[in-house]
Amino acid sequence: MAAAGGAALIASSVLAGCGSGDGGITINVYKYPQQNFQKIVDKCNAQADGYRIEYHKLPREADGQREQMVRRLAAGDTGMDVLALDVTWTAELAEAGWIKEFTGEAKSRVEDGTLETPLETARYEGRLYGAPDNTNVQLLWYRGDLVPTPPKTWHEMIEMGSRLQNDGDDRTPGLVAAQGKQYEGLVVLYNTLVNSTGGRILDESGTKAVVDDGAVKALEVLEEFADSDVVDPSFSNAVEDDARLSMENGKAAFQLNWPYVYAAAQAKPDLAKNLKWAPYPSVDGGAAKVTVGGINYGVSAFTEHAEESFDAVLCLRSAENQKFAAINDGVPPTIESVYEDPEMAEPYPMKEAILETLKNASSRPVTPAYQNVSTVISTILSPPADIDPRGTADRLRTGLQDALDSKGVLP
Repeated sequence: MAAAGGAALIASSVLAGCGSGDGGITINVYKYPQQNFQKIVDKCNAQADGYRIEYHKLPREADGQREQMVRRLAAGDTGMDVLALDVTWTAELAEAGWIKEFTGEAKSRVEDGTLETPLETARYEGRLYGAPDNTNVQLLWYRGDLVPTPPKTWHEMIEMGSRLQNDGDDRTPGLVAAQGKQYEGLVVLYNTLVNSTGGRILDESGTKAVVDDGAVKALEVLEEFADSDVVDPSFSNAVEDDARLSMENGKAAFQLNWPYVYAAAQAKPDLAKNLKWAPYPSVDGGAAKVTVGGINYGVSAFTEHAEESFDAVLCLRSAENQKFAAINDGVPPTIESVYEDPEMAEPYPMKEAILETLKNASSRPVTPAYQNVSTVISTILSPPADIDPRGTADRLRTGLQDALDSKGVLP
């Protein structure tokens, strides 16, 4: 793994060589508050030559991160060099001309060994504008003491939950917890269902609203789930932590959530010993195409130190540093070889399920107008129990096209 990541940095012509990193150039990296990221910065500074990386913490919430960066990029601020970007921002910033394309050796190094779906989130119009740092996919989490064999489809999951409720006593949960609040989590849930049916929300150019039959089928599944007797009553207002707490408090037998719930469950030994995981349920029995999250490093178009910035990116997201971040901060790597490292086994016992899911994963619609697209989807789908599949699809198609064409007022 070191040959594929950390040690290869030294051999690459992209690097000027080994050094103390105490040169006169400062590479300013802007990233969300990641607990152990400064240690990664320190490692890269120890081997950098002619520059020093400085870590600037952005707000914790994605909206606050985007607001700060967009304002400064729009002003042509030269004080930002490397930017940690949500996977949904690539098209917007690339279209605006605010981030640089990865080319040549830097492009080859980023693409080598990186999982394809995270790479897709860093591309726009066939060009690479980001270097995937970490990724994320949801899994199906379930109570092993109640569920011997996990369900493979949404229909099976609803049936199992209903059976648990009918056959058990008041202390036997059958509920399924997920994210249904009017926010990005609901968009992620719907997008996963759409991609799992082979449907489309937008066309490949990102300029036309499609909302095809597969997208309608996804609406049917979402409405059936939201209106079932096993959905958590708080579903229409639930975010990730609400789903996690529902299971931790003994109310849910199933939850659809990110891998962070495993570490959180260790504080509850009775739950931790019974907490199991499986691939995300599919619509028709095939592999679900789960929506990826994560962060890509971009290089500001206004940096005065482009060469050093690309060099810093290659170090910050190396295989060695991705493994460190996975073990210490719980963020899934984007470099496939990291999952094979023996040291990943204990902190990431679900790593095989994550890797399997990532190999079948999908991205969100690619468009410079993604923020508007997300707002329209979450508004029209809320609350999910009120979905009328055909009627809701028509509203989505009209609302999304207006958003893409910058017509009217966003909801």
